[in-house]
Amino acid sequence: MEQGRARESAARWPYAPGPPAAGPYRAAPPASELPEQARGEHTHGEGPGPRPVRRHSVRGQILDALRHALVSGDLVPGEVYSAPALGERFGVSATPVREAMQRLTQEGAVEVVPNRGFRVTARSAHELAELAEVRALIEVPVMLRLARTVPAQRWAELRLLADATAAAAVVGDRAGYADCDRAFHRAMLSLSGNQQLVMVADELHRRSQWPLVSAPAPRRADLVADAAEHSALLDALIARDLPVVQSLVREHFTGAAG
Repeated sequence: MEQGRARESAARWPYAPGPPAAGPYRAAPPASELPEQARGEHTHGEGPGPRPVRRHSVRGQILDALRHALVSGDLVPGEVYSAPALGERFGVSATPVREAMQRLTQEGAVEVVPNRGFRVTARSAHELAELAEVRALIEVPVMLRLARTVPAQRWAELRLLADATAAAAVVGDRAGYADCDRAFHRAMLSLSGNQQLVMVADELHRRSQWPLVSAPAPRRADLVADAAEHSALLDALIARDLPVVQSLVREHFTGAAG
């Protein structure tokens, strides 16, 4: 029975915090995606979970894991998760989980449920559209300015990042795609030399990746189409085709909101 539960949990949680493990787990991705295991109202920690987290930077690893689980849909909007149950599955105390959840509370990803844990925020399509509008207001003028001034070679150097988003999309890796997508946009905006801009835009981008409670998970074809826009945008930037750059950036945000 316990072995059956372990297999089921491994299938549902493809990443385990810490060093690469044998068996069904893959190596934990870089600084922002390692998931997690408890679901719903589970406050007692049923069944074995991922391998224990390394003791250094525990809170940061747990935060990365929870963010990964949000993007991948393993943490479901509207459901409540307790810190002790999550901690048991990670092999840590409830304290770093609670601290990570408090950070997610500040970001608006979860809300505190007294005496029970944390509920994943159920967002509306309207909220997602608002995020897309704000991102467009910030990024479109910046990208148009960069299109006029950044040499073609600098844009060409970002092709590997665009290819990484395409690779994640082809295999349907939602969480991996989210990481690559943010990395691509960060790299483009970093060419502005404005790190405050990069941080604000990245936070808005992260929030826009949280799933909606009533929306189906993105299909592989949707991810592939979204990734293709990255390559098309680089082509337009290299050609300094400003109307196409403006259109692609706006449509990219609108598509994400949809």
